Amino acid sequence: MSPWLIYALLSAITAAAVAILGKIGLQHLDANTATAIRAIVMAIFLVGVVVVQGKLNLINTFFNDKKALLIIALSGVAGALSWLFYFMAIKEGKVSQVAPIDKLSVVFAVIFAAIIFGEKISLISAIGVAMIAAGAVLVALF
Repeated sequence: MSPWLIYALLSAITAAAVAILGKIGLQHLDANTATAIRAIVMAIFLVGVVVVQGKLNLINTFFNDKKALLIIALSGVAGALSWLFYFMAIKEGKVSQVAPIDKLSVVFAVIFAAIIFGEKISLISAIGVAMIAAGAVLVALF
């Protein structure tokens, strides 16, 4: 099995855990405050990973590349907004409905990749993307 596939499956499993644990944890808490606390925990955890990997010295390379730093910062803002909206959604709705709609990000990512990077989408892939979209709507709304 390819490393990217293993990582993607692990990402999917841990994202599912985020949904379940988040829904449990949000029962009596404000969604935005909970998201902020979660972000702090993530930051501390991730800095720890970088330290353990011995890559702390690579942080300077980001500060030397202003364009990359800006893009990574914008990615961070997009991620923060995504999690704010996600936690607000699971606080108010059912995980079984919110999670499939959230996974429409797959559809948007494929479309954006085609537009921005010129990635080619085969007919079979396009059908698959349409099926993901239809499946998300069917699971969430019916």
